[in-house]
This record gives sequence, structure tokens and C-alpha cells, in this order.
Amino acid sequence: MRNTLHAQVSADVGTSGIVRRAAPYLLAAALAIGLLTAASGAALAKTRKPHPVDLTGFGPVPRIELPQLSDPAPPPVVAPARFFTINKVLAKLDGLGSGGMRLAARTDTLSDAARPVAPAPSGEPFGLFTFRAPEGALWQKWRGVSIDIARDIDTMAQCRVAREACSPAAKRFIAVIDAARALAGRARLEAVNRAVNDAVVYMTDMQQHGIPDLWSSPLATFATLRGDCEDYAIAKYVALREAGVAAGDLRIVLAHNNALGEDHAILAVRHDARWLILDNRRAEIVGDGDEKHLAPLFAIDGQGVRLFAAPYVERTMDGKDGAIAPAADAADLGGGGLSGRPVLL
Repeated sequence: MRNTLHAQVSADVGTSGIVRRAAPYLLAAALAIGLLTAASGAALAKTRKPHPVDLTGFGPVPRIELPQLSDPAPPPVVAPARFFTINKVLAKLDGLGSGGMRLAARTDTLSDAARPVAPAPSGEPFGLFTFRAPEGALWQKWRGVSIDIARDIDTMAQCRVAREACSPAAKRFIAVIDAARALAGRARLEAVNRAVNDAVVYMTDMQQHGIPDLWSSPLATFATLRGDCEDYAIAKYVALREAGVAAGDLRIVLAHNNALGEDHAILAVRHDARWLILDNRRAEIVGDGDEKHLAPLFAIDGQGVRLFAAPYVERTMDGKDGAIAPAADAADLGGGGLSGRPVLL
């Protein structure tokens, strides 16, 4: 046991000797480590601020960076500066290009708003437009009298071959046509207007036929020598057509006389690019612009029944112009009459 104790003591003495010999080196290493730790701590203290959680003893909280949800926006492109002169701008607006000098002040107003566009000439009486009227009583009346007119024309053709077989009505009407055919221009129109007005005595359909409205062919009118306004207009229409006036230059016009408060029928004839009015109420022929009291409603010719429409310029948000306003109310067209009353009395 002594030997064991001696060995242990010897080991302890040997160890103590080693420690004593290594102590200076260990002290130097500890001092170096301390200096390095202090330096690194000071550097860290300078690089980040202490987080409140650090004071609790649980250490720093890790920082989590949120991912980007979209691509970074490109840097804005700055357009180069543009320089211009007021003369160049005005010249460009006037269509003069970039050259030229403008020294006079502008008196008009520059605007990007569309300028009003005047409607094109209509080519119809009273400067109006026409479009096909709905089917109704007027179409039925015109189709019926058209059949009678075709028969009258065939009858007159036979009369020219065998005049002794002609009726007095056919002879009278043929005389009107032949007298007009020998004339030309406005004189032809005046001859027909005067001859028909002088031959026929005005009488309403109720007085003559016992019904409110009946359209008669020329030979039927010249057989009784009685008729109302549309009978005058129909006879003049056929007489001028047979005398050589083009069908495109003739319109039977149904209108409303605002002065008298009643419906009326006249014949419009185009002569020298102007529409003239043949009326049973006057001997002279006048232009359509002189008829101040007539409101045209329907035009009737070889193409059928057409409704008058008035052109007007209407400024809309989409810049469209030249709308069409009907001259007759839609309620007037339901039964083919005018506001529920007979078309022509």
C-alpha cells in the first residue's frame, strides 16, 4: 500500500511540476483568447443593435426575410424633352406643315369637337327624305286606283284607234293630254293644272259617293266632273305622265294644312331641279318653298307609298350626324290613316 501511495504521490509531484512549468504559457494563451474575445464582442456591438429579446437571456431572434410576390418594377423611362414653337403648332393644325410664319392672331376657336355636318340634299319635295311607308289603308287605296289607271290608259289607247267608240270622259281627258303634249317646260305644267282645275268641280266623297273616302281614276273623275283634292292630283299625275313627263319627276303628296286644320292632296312636279306645286285651290303654280302651311306626310308615285322624314343634325356622344326624324307620328300609321280620321276629305 505504501508503494501505491508513493506512486500516487510521485505522480502528483510530477503533475504539479508539469503544471508549474506550463503555467506561464497557459496564462499567455488565456490572455490572448481574452483579448480576441473582447475585440470580437466590441465589433459585434458596433455592427448590430441589441434586440429586446437579447436582454431576457434567450439569445437573438432569427430574422426571416419575406419572399417577393412579384417581379421588381422596371425603372421608369423618361422621354426626351420636346421643344416646339406656337407657329409650328398652328401651322400643323391648319395643314400647312412645319414651315411658314403666322404673325396674325387667330380669331377662331380651336376644338377637338366634331363640326356639325349639313345633311345632303334629299332630292324630294320640300327638301325632305322619304322611305317606304308601312302597309295599311294608303297602300290599299293606291293599289286599287293603280289598277283603274291602267284600265284608263288602255281605254284611251283604244280610243286613239277608234275615236267613235270613245266615251265623253275619255275624249275630254285625251284633249287635256294632247294640249299639254304640244307644250314644253313650265307651260306644259300650267296647262294641265289649269285644265283639270277648270273641268272638275270640287265635291267631297261623302257628298258624291256617300262614303268618307274614295280615290277615283281620271276617267271616273272626268265622267262625273266632280271630285275632291286627291282626285284632282291623280288626274294631273296621269295627264302629265301621258304628256311626256318622267315618272321620277312626279309625286302625289298627301299633307296636312296647318292653317285650315285639314288634310290635303297636291301634285309635286320637278322642273329645272326645283319642285313645283299643282294645287286645285289655286290657278298659279308655286314652288314647294312657298307652301308655308303644308306639312307633307306621304309621297305617292310609281314606287308606291312613302313616308316623308325630315333631316336634322344631332350631335351625339359618338359623333354621328344626320339623323332622320319622321314627319308623321308612328301612331298615325297603325290603320293607314292619319290620327284615326279619313286620310283625305
